[in-house]
Amino acid sequence: MKRRWRDGRGELVVRGGDGGSSVRVPLEIAASYRARTKGLLGRDSIEGAILLSPANSVHTFRMRMPIDVAYLDRHLRVIAVRTMRPGRLGMPRLRARHVVEAEAGVMSGWGVREGAGVEVVVSGG
Repeated sequence: MKRRWRDGRGELVVRGGDGGSSVRVPLEIAASYRARTKGLLGRDSIEGAILLSPANSVHTFRMRMPIDVAYLDRHLRVIAVRTMRPGRLGMPRLRARHVVEAEAGVMSGWGVREGAGVEVVVSGG
C-alpha cells in the first residue's frame, strides 16, 4: 500500500491500545525533498510532530534540541522509537518508509511505541 502526501499540515492519530482512546497530535507533513531536508533544522521547538515521507533514517546535525524519532513501516505501524541528541546520525531502518520526529520525551506520553499503529489525517484546504 503506497502512501503519498504533499507538504502541509494534518494530525497524527495514535490508536490507543487495549481499548484506550486515540491521541491526536498536530502534524506537519514534509513530503518534498526540500521540506524533508529542512525538517526540524534551526528550530528551538515544535508543536506536535513532523512526518518525513518517504524516509528510513534521520540525522540531528545542526539541530538545537534532542528529538524523539519514530520509524514507521508501510502500514504506519511503529517499528522503532529512539531519542536522539543533536549531532547524531540515526541508523537506517530497512523496513521503514516514514519517520515521525517530535521533541524528546513526548512520544511515550502519546502512546507511540514499537508495535503501535498510527494514522495520518491530512487537513483540508
